[in-house]
Formats: sequence, C-alpha cells, structure tokens
Amino acid sequence: MPTLTKLYSMEEAATHNKQDDCWVVIDGKVYDVTSYMDEHPGGDDVLLAVTGKDATDDFEDAGHSKDARELMEKYFIGELDESSVPEIPELKIFKKEQPTDSVQKLVDLTKQYWVVPVSIITISVAVSVLFSRKR
Repeated sequence: MPTLTKLYSMEEAATHNKQDDCWVVIDGKVYDVTSYMDEHPGGDDVLLAVTGKDATDDFEDAGHSKDARELMEKYFIGELDESSVPEIPELKIFKKEQPTDSVQKLVDLTKQYWVVPVSIITISVAVSVLFSRKR
C-alpha cells in the first residue's frame, strides 16, 4: 500500500531550525513544533537543539508521558524519507600491538625520546671543550 503521508528528507527537515520555523524528527516521523515552542516544558532551546538530526534518543531519554506522546500527533506533518538518510559507514577498529618484553619497551622508548640523551651528550661535550680551553 502506498504511503499516504508526505515524505521529507532529513536535509529538508534540518532547514526548519529556527524559533519561528522548527521541525523535529522522532521515530521516523516529522513534526512541525513551531506553534508549540513557547509551550514546551523544557523550553524552546531543547527543541532547537535537536533539529537536523534524529531526535528519537533525546525524546526517549527525557521520559515523556503518554499525554506528551498523544500531543505529538497534533504536530505530525509527514514521515522521514528513509532513502534520503545517508548510510553510516562501518567503523574499522585497529589495535595497537604492544611490545612483549621489557627490552623491546626500552628500545621503543629510546626511539621515541632520542632527543633527550643526544642533548645531554651534546651539552656535556660543549662544556668539557669550553673548560679545557681555559687551562
């Protein structure tokens, strides 16, 4: 059966992100909450903060009542076009391999901090050369 509601892309919903024009997306549904901004118990800044993204988790985390969920239907204007939602790429996890023995750790630290011993040796040589010329 074809969809009877209007479909909106997330990009389109995200453009409605102002006090006088505010849409939110919750559970794949798009709501025009512009007229509800002043009445929202959490304040208008809460609604403005969730424009342009899926606000489902934010909505659920707030613990809205059954009455609040019923009130939402008054502001329903359409559904999110799922084909317009960009696919999130799968993350690749790389594990840095750790040296197995203390000698390897020491070698790695020496490679990482080679500037300190070289600086100490350079300063020592320079000081010995300067003091040997004064005699």
